[in-house]
Amino acid sequence: MKLYELAHTLEKTGPGPLYAVLGEEDALRDEALAMLRRAVTQDPGLADFNVDVVYGDETDASEIMAKACEVPVFAARRLLVIKAADKLSAKEGERLTGYLKAPCETTTVVAVAAKLDGRTKFAQALKEHAKVVECGALADPQILAWLRAQAGTLHLKLAEDVLLLLKDLVSSHSLSLVTREMEKLAAYVPEGRVAGRADLEAVRGSEVGASVFDLTTAIAAPDRLRVLRILVKNLENGEAPLRILGSLVWQYRQVWKAKESVADRREGDAARLLRLPPFKVREFLSRFSETHLLAAFRLFAETDSKLKGGSATDPARVLDGLALELCGLAAAARSGPGPKPAGGKTTAAESMNRAIRPGERSTR
Repeated sequence: MKLYELAHTLEKTGPGPLYAVLGEEDALRDEALAMLRRAVTQDPGLADFNVDVVYGDETDASEIMAKACEVPVFAARRLLVIKAADKLSAKEGERLTGYLKAPCETTTVVAVAAKLDGRTKFAQALKEHAKVVECGALADPQILAWLRAQAGTLHLKLAEDVLLLLKDLVSSHSLSLVTREMEKLAAYVPEGRVAGRADLEAVRGSEVGASVFDLTTAIAAPDRLRVLRILVKNLENGEAPLRILGSLVWQYRQVWKAKESVADRREGDAARLLRLPPFKVREFLSRFSETHLLAAFRLFAETDSKLKGGSATDPARVLDGLALELCGLAAAARSGPGPKPAGGKTTAAESMNRAIRPGERSTR
């Protein structure tokens, strides 16, 4: 079930005995856990007696089962949270399968993890008997709805351009980071006033315009000086080089999808993907020839290897070199179409599918 379905289920039937909260977005996992905690602990004053949190790499099956079978203190239910459930050893997880098949009815056990190894008996039994709450990355149309809901919770009014900037941050960072930025905004902006771009720049302490989309736009120009400034700004703000590379790959994938949409006469879809006015889409995409895109994904793979290898001691130089080569590809596209790679569109699609996603392993 999705997060909104969990809220509806808890309101309608109350908490059950077994849940698995799984997905890469830790902010969504935290929201799901908070919902379950509120549903179980009707009296916050008794939470110390009726709520236990254990960690998969610090506990064993005996401790988990002992806590799960404790009697609630002046309450209908207890809550037992198993964080980092994926860190349970296969042996300890297998010992829990009997409990998962017949859980204690007065305890709500919640296993929390970014991902479980589906080959283990623990993961198989948990997914079979627990209510699974999916907390993976939000689809693009869901991000704005999530931002508006978060803003409502914080009593924060956001200008439309700020919403789009925050959406950009979600796409290239995480919901947790954006949640922190919105909390800072709520504390900074007087109640009732609409938060604008200047407010967001003030609380972030950096240039909001230096997002991954701005980097790609500067490459397309090609504005080499602005490209290098954006990279410097992100690195100075502590952004991981692999994260920057992964964000750039993500934006190039969006460009490729937009080109396919335009080829299929779906300019509106392309405009939504690129967050550009429809009349600007074709001119922007003309900077990214098929030759440019194919070469770019080869460069991304090479750069990923360099950042994880011996060149990792000077990541700024590696990223600068990549960016300048991309600018050169964009400049070549402006001067005229280059030779078309053999194989046409199929070759391009295959190249994108084979392209690695730099930074994902290091950030999830």
